[in-house]
Amino acid sequence: MWKLGMGMAAFVGAGVSAEAAEVSRAAFGTLPDGRAVEVVTLANGHGMRVRLISYGASIQSVVVPDRHGAGADVTLGYPDLRAYLEHPQYFGSTVGRVANRIALGRFTLDGRTYQVPVNNGPNSLHGGTKGFDKVLWSVAETQGGPSARVTFRYVSPDGEMGYPGTLTVSATYALDEANALSVDYRATTDRPTLVNLSNHAYWNLAGEGSAEGAMGHLLTIPADAYSPTDATAIPTGEFRPVAGTVFDFRKPMPVGARVRDAADRQIVFGRGYDHNWVVARTIAAEPRLLARVEEPISGRVMEILSNQPGLQFYSGNFLDATTAGKAGKLYRMGDAIVLEPQMFPDTPNHPEFGSIRLEPGQTYRNIIVWRFSTAPAR
Repeated sequence: MWKLGMGMAAFVGAGVSAEAAEVSRAAFGTLPDGRAVEVVTLANGHGMRVRLISYGASIQSVVVPDRHGAGADVTLGYPDLRAYLEHPQYFGSTVGRVANRIALGRFTLDGRTYQVPVNNGPNSLHGGTKGFDKVLWSVAETQGGPSARVTFRYVSPDGEMGYPGTLTVSATYALDEANALSVDYRATTDRPTLVNLSNHAYWNLAGEGSAEGAMGHLLTIPADAYSPTDATAIPTGEFRPVAGTVFDFRKPMPVGARVRDAADRQIVFGRGYDHNWVVARTIAAEPRLLARVEEPISGRVMEILSNQPGLQFYSGNFLDATTAGKAGKLYRMGDAIVLEPQMFPDTPNHPEFGSIRLEPGQTYRNIIVWRFSTAPAR
């Protein structure tokens, strides 16, 4: 049964152990200005262990057991802080103020046009040149118990990266005894602004250091439509049916089966998938299923749930084997996939998409749950 308790997503079901999950803190490194970066580890009694760093409020490691009980780290990341600073790749990071792209880095709010930094061709991506992935968050609280949790907090000053309003943001990660990892993003503001937060974890359920890439993962996305884009990955404004296209993942499909189908120019534009799937048109009261991923060899399964209506699916097209991860393996194109629950890209310039406006007195929320399990051998 699905419940929301203590402001966070949690699973309660028959047979789930009441063992206490544990949380610990340690040093992860020091920024050039002398500020310390912490790593917080969440662990449960069923073989899961999650490491989170305060730089970017980022997921650094997620160890998950396979169908035989053997654990592997299933998310891309670096072994030390220096690599995060020198080779930023959004690995596991919190992205914002506005996740995804804003066309030409421009939007209008209350009759005023704002210009935010352009860092992705002609567009602004994930909050600009110094988004929330590149700032130090404070560790506000940690707690063990039925679920282990940590709350990171960051205050973004008025005008940071060109966005109006002082924005106070929190990211509460929790790991429970049912092998569900979740993050509850919240934000408040002192003046009208835009907010669209998400997490940019790269997933390879075979293990980030394995020889297996993610192109053999079986992906299901319960969406009837997706957002076509122009050559710079900005949505055209259309909601196009997935039926009969390479974007149809309503039934399990290997990620790589059609990833470079040259018959569809939407794929040619981005060297692979980097599009928004329209699972719904509005934000939900509670998290709903946005995707299911299965790695057939290990049997690991990950379900992603969120209250957000959109899912940005990126197939790791620009991993170029120039950076090595935690196991020393060079990350190559297709070695992992990214699945980001959020509002639709470039929403401020597409009123038909809805709104990401946040007013004083309101609280923004994006609840994301990664629910892990195993499937029998096929």
